Amino acid sequence: MKRHDHHLGLVFPPEQTAANPEVMVDFVDSELWQQLQQRLSGGERFWEPGTSVHLNAQNHLLDSRQLQELGEALDRYDLKLTRIATSRRQTAVAAATAGFSIDQGSELPQLLTLSEDKTTGGKTLTAEPLYLQTTVRSGAEVRHPGSVIIMGDLNPGSSVVADGDILIWGRLRGVAHAGAAGNKGSIILALKLEPTQLRIADSLARVPQTAQGPTRPEVAYVTAKGDIRITEAAGFTRPYR
Repeated sequence: MKRHDHHLGLVFPPEQTAANPEVMVDFVDSELWQQLQQRLSGGERFWEPGTSVHLNAQNHLLDSRQLQELGEALDRYDLKLTRIATSRRQTAVAAATAGFSIDQGSELPQLLTLSEDKTTGGKTLTAEPLYLQTTVRSGAEVRHPGSVIIMGDLNPGSSVVADGDILIWGRLRGVAHAGAAGNKGSIILALKLEPTQLRIADSLARVPQTAQGPTRPEVAYVTAKGDIRITEAAGFTRPYR
């Protein structure tokens, strides 16, 4: 556990690869859980009440129940679990479903594939898409080194940052940043676009709030001039692909 300017960092040691890496170990009954409790209970508290905790779970496979139990345990020590960094797709999905901010690490080579950015003619490494069947709550953030597909809403006060595309099968009312690694060919698509802010690569757009907007799916993309344009998704063709 390490103190930073505005939060505490909690880092789990890497889990040794088991014979079946998809088998989930009950975290509450694990030795790691006991060590964490001893660390929190021993000595003087060096944090302020309500301090946020950012957990780096590395390659540990955790479900929503285990993450919620960890959050409840930290609550007893006046700590608030807010963000989960993980290299495991299942853990990222569980964390987002439980309402935590997530940062899906890209350090695992098997998650990465080559994709071409035709605005530059170069190829970059991107992760496989991250699928979430949940609404992203206010205050939560989703970060992923590939495309993000959300079957739900992106609420005001929440954000999604993706190196690839962002597809929201619902209402997009928060902040969306596609092509965060610089790919101007990325797009942002939603059934209902009511964003606080849209970004694609280094292009920025603030969408004016209107009383009555279109009811059809819309897509945001970067034009040849570098501006973000919003159009109906039906019949849309990527300008750079």
